[in-house]
Amino acid sequence: MEQKETQNINPTEQAEAKGAPDAGTASEKTDINKLDIKGGKGAPETGAVELPSLELLEAELKKEQYKRSYRRVLKSTAFSLMVVAAVAVLIAVLLLPVLQISGTSMTDTLQNEDIVVAVNSSKFKTGDVVAFYYNNNILIKRVIASSGDWVDIDEDGNVYVNDVRLEEPYVKELALGECDIDLPYQVPDKKCFVMGDHRATSIDSRSTAVGCVSDDAVVGKILFRVWPLSEIGFVK
Repeated sequence: MEQKETQNINPTEQAEAKGAPDAGTASEKTDINKLDIKGGKGAPETGAVELPSLELLEAELKKEQYKRSYRRVLKSTAFSLMVVAAVAVLIAVLLLPVLQISGTSMTDTLQNEDIVVAVNSSKFKTGDVVAFYYNNNILIKRVIASSGDWVDIDEDGNVYVNDVRLEEPYVKELALGECDIDLPYQVPDKKCFVMGDHRATSIDSRSTAVGCVSDDAVVGKILFRVWPLSEIGFVK
């Protein structure tokens, strides 16, 4: 029988034969392990990402919520102001026109540049101060008589309606003024006869240039004076 040859292999050579790392490789691995432990989870210190703190996140969240709330409040306020402005315009145009006096035909009741508020109404009576359209302007006079009434004025400026003299405490100085209509005069249907309180200078229904005022042309009855502040109050 042939005896198998036994070959003594040096342990070092056996390790090399099995592919074990050499001493230099083991040393490098040891250094790498040290690096892993030092850096934490295998990442170098210089590359670590620092997460924001909880307090910082809460502060940023509150800031963003404040911005959103501010924008909502701003939009809501702007919308409310637009609605209020639109309503004010509608009221001023349709229900309570605001007018400024120009001229002296209504002194001493109303002065030049006074600001008054009218109420939109088709119901007015003798003695009411009304605003009405005339040649693309708005005039302000006092109602003297309504449709069907007879108006007469004597040389001294005393006014009679249906043969009854009017008591006019609002007139400081009576005068016939500019009158070119035939007296006595009957007010046409759906119209009213108007005169200014300053009888000597006012151009009104006594003149054919103005004539009687149609009910449809009346803007409203002058209700309140808002300027000047020293004269604020109801207009009589």
